Amino acid sequence: MTANTIELLTLAQLSQGQDWRVHLCHDRPANILIWITRGQGLLQLDGQRRGLGAHNAVFIPSGALFALDLGRQGIGQAVVIPEGSDLRLPQMPRHLRIRDVQAQTELTGLIEAAQREQQTKRPLFHDALEAQAALMSVWLRRQILQDEHIPNRPNAGARLSARFCRLVSERYRSGAPMSHYAETLEVTPTHLSRAVKSATGRTAADILTERVLHEARHLLGSTQHPAQDIARHLGFGSAAYFTRFIQQHTGSTPSRLRAATA
Repeated sequence: MTANTIELLTLAQLSQGQDWRVHLCHDRPANILIWITRGQGLLQLDGQRRGLGAHNAVFIPSGALFALDLGRQGIGQAVVIPEGSDLRLPQMPRHLRIRDVQAQTELTGLIEAAQREQQTKRPLFHDALEAQAALMSVWLRRQILQDEHIPNRPNAGARLSARFCRLVSERYRSGAPMSHYAETLEVTPTHLSRAVKSATGRTAADILTERVLHEARHLLGSTQHPAQDIARHLGFGSAAYFTRFIQQHTGSTPSRLRAATA
């Protein structure tokens, strides 16, 4: 598979067998449709924490901050759709609890058909994957139109939390302190942290730390860039500070983490 190809993954494949890849707040360069078929857990999406269970559909646009924890018993599939796809996809993150059995069966059938195409790789299977993904997009947009899935208007704190999470996705590499985010959002750091904590269960500082940590671990495991270059890329003042940051949050050095993650 390439970055420009629609891909079907299990949740285990989405995490690549390493829980931090989905447990830590992060965003991805592709759109993701997740269909949960078993298990319960927690989802952070669009600046809010939500309970997650079987027959839940989650749409995560590219660049949207999220974290997912379903535990070892969770089972589901993820449809990864490249950014810039011609498919008509929702513009906002969505979490839908699908109660209608026919709708549940319909999405399951579309995902299974796409999985068969991916596995067998018959001639024109890329075209078939695009066609199945287009039908999933139609399914998703039809569900969004249902009255039961029209979301309640979030309160001011939840709206502030969502704005903060979008800002983190854009600026986490800058090394900017929390005061910068609060100033940009025109609130005090205390008010910002209180609002984010109420909406997500995490403080604003926790979310920013998780996003930076996720990127650091990803780069250590997927590239050969020296730790000092990764530190500079993520806005750290020095490689020593970066090493202390990694040790504080993982209990390991960057070099050992790289060896374990790769």
